[in-house]
Amino acid sequence: MAKGHRSQIKRERNAQKDTRPSAKLSYARVSVQKACFVLDAIRGKDVQTALGILAYNPRYASSIIKKLLESAIANAENNNGMNKDNLYVAECYANKGPTMKRVQPRAQGRAYRIEKRMSHITVVLDER
Repeated sequence: MAKGHRSQIKRERNAQKDTRPSAKLSYARVSVQKACFVLDAIRGKDVQTALGILAYNPRYASSIIKKLLESAIANAENNNGMNKDNLYVAECYANKGPTMKRVQPRAQGRAYRIEKRMSHITVVLDER
């Protein structure tokens, strides 16, 4: 087969694919900056510690990320056959999503723009 053949290209791309268990939440109604405060607290920690941190964190983003982390743990156990006790948060990041633009009426007939930001949050686990 030629090097540029479609099946050859797909085979090479799938060989480079990351096999670590992960979970991704798209269009989360929380800004990237606010999500990163919570993600920085759990990065590199084992999953039991990370779940404990998220359970007692007062921020709104922590409840979203807790569900996402539990989903990633379930993916690791069911799809990859990994043990829950050996898992840790290898990567976690939030990327910018679309912004909803809204208008708030202000004094003397002016209109102020309100930007409701969204983010795409990803949690990647690995085994120790």
